[in-house]
Amino acid sequence: MEKGYRIAVVGATGAVGTKMIEMLEETTLPIESIKLLASKRSAGKTRIFNGVTLTIEELVPDSFNDVDIALFSAGGGISKIYAPEAVKRGAVVVDNTSYFRMDKEVPLVVPEVNPAALKRHKGIIANPNCSTIQMMVALEPIRKEAGLNRIIVSTYQAVSGAGAKAVEELKREAKEFLAGKSKDELDPQILPAGSDKKHYSIAFNALPQIDVFAEDDYTYEEWKMINETHKIMEDDAIKVAATCVRIPVVSGHSESVYIETKKEMSPQAVKDLLAKSPGVTLEDDPSQQIYPQALNSVDKKDTFVGRIRRDLDVKTGLHMWVVSDNLLKGAAWNSVQIAETLHEMDLVRVPK
Repeated sequence: MEKGYRIAVVGATGAVGTKMIEMLEETTLPIESIKLLASKRSAGKTRIFNGVTLTIEELVPDSFNDVDIALFSAGGGISKIYAPEAVKRGAVVVDNTSYFRMDKEVPLVVPEVNPAALKRHKGIIANPNCSTIQMMVALEPIRKEAGLNRIIVSTYQAVSGAGAKAVEELKREAKEFLAGKSKDELDPQILPAGSDKKHYSIAFNALPQIDVFAEDDYTYEEWKMINETHKIMEDDAIKVAATCVRIPVVSGHSESVYIETKKEMSPQAVKDLLAKSPGVTLEDDPSQQIYPQALNSVDKKDTFVGRIRRDLDVKTGLHMWVVSDNLLKGAAWNSVQIAETLHEMDLVRVPK
């Protein structure tokens, strides 16, 4: 009988940590035990896993003494300190923060796209940015078939990507605005970026800023999409540009993606290819108004692709609309998929 793994979830009380627990209930990964870890203030709270009540423990270095796989989603500062401690104690870490993503020693993995990168892991595997993941799932089959010269993406990102407090801010602002308050009375505290100087209302608004501004007036979120695409696809020659926008949707990131391929492909050929690609659900029938919608993606693991059409001026240009649940495929599910793939490829240490 196959022996199970001892799993730890770091950040078990957060939005992504909670989804990780749900995904572990559905996983094919053999599990012997699961340990839920969080900050001292959350220790003692409980969560249900497969009908069993588990008590959340305070995260300390020795938490990983009997752990085979540790799923992290508690912020980059926590990962910086505790991921190496977990590896030192024999665990393999799948980290959902941005801290290790561009580390040359750390694979950045979307299982449908680059599972072979897992063979190079030295104890830590990084989960890409949510907006990057869904774009990679949609584009990798096309890249394999026809090559890619250029990607231009505009995102329409859900508020849950900024955390539970941002979702509460959206709901509060919407209620207050509908009750008659002016936009100047809504008192935003979080968006577009909690650490930036100014905050703007997200209710009934669209904010073309996710994270703070960086080099060349691109935000860090935009640079993540650019740099992570190059790393995952292992091709720095692909031209990538991103504009990342926060919209008043609770969950489900949407993206307008324009690509230029090396070899010309018809829209129908792309549809046929994506219809049989892993992790993709094709929703593309304009005659019946069928296309991906953020609301319909919630609690689903796939990436949804539609509105595939030829560019009117560039013969190798194609447009598409890509949607996915940012808390599932964009975070929790991709992390659990990485763990499953590590198991399938026999890249987790043998449980004692």
